[in-house]
Amino acid sequence: MLFPPHGMIGRFLQRRSVARWRAATRDAETTRLTDLEQQVAMAKQTSRRIRDFRAAASSRLSAPRRGQKNFPTPTGTDWQWRPKPWAFECRDLSLAPARAKDSITNELVIFHDCPLGEVSLTQSPNMRNIDLSAHIIALEVFHFAGSYLSLVIEIPASSCEGLKKSHLIRLQTTIERERPTPIYARLNIKHGPNTEQILLTLPDDDEAMVEFDLAYSQLIAERAERMWIDLMIGAPAMNKILVRDLTLSRYPRAEI
Repeated sequence: MLFPPHGMIGRFLQRRSVARWRAATRDAETTRLTDLEQQVAMAKQTSRRIRDFRAAASSRLSAPRRGQKNFPTPTGTDWQWRPKPWAFECRDLSLAPARAKDSITNELVIFHDCPLGEVSLTQSPNMRNIDLSAHIIALEVFHFAGSYLSLVIEIPASSCEGLKKSHLIRLQTTIERERPTPIYARLNIKHGPNTEQILLTLPDDDEAMVEFDLAYSQLIAERAERMWIDLMIGAPAMNKILVRDLTLSRYPRAEI
């Protein structure tokens, strides 16, 4: 039986094992040769088991952990973030119907102008082992009589710290559509009295990535103070969209 390493018995056994090998090392010069040979054999066997354990544990520990901010990013990334609705269980799990400007935490807000009350936004645990996010967000729309529907992701102010026009902002998503529909991603950066906007179309694939290149914008990076993303859903009626994961990262573009 393997006792938990943080438990009282586990700590006691660990201290006892360390003390035993420390004493064996101290007494190696005077130990009988037959006993010493047995100790060496035991040490080799123990070393092999420890080496195997370290290899297995290192492989798992080096992988990103579900629900946390860690996830694969490009080389040179100096800022990365996964919004709370995909990382942690939120108090308000269900918005049904989801009214205009309803929110799941202050980091995810829904905007629309449909008067029918047939839009819902819910959070649920992510049960797929292949995903890194702990939770998913489901947007379900039945009849839709409005002219727009979007999810707004409010990005922490830390994203603006040290921001430069040489930066790329990467948006990576895992989105499942019940039926094909276009989704547009718009990056908004407030700098002084102005707001710079960059609009891109998300690929139709479930695993989608877009990069907002600030070099071609009119952004005054030194004055950047706020950043947010609009996910705009085209033709949302009679559709269910599962946003399994959504992450952002920032890194410098390659020199040309």
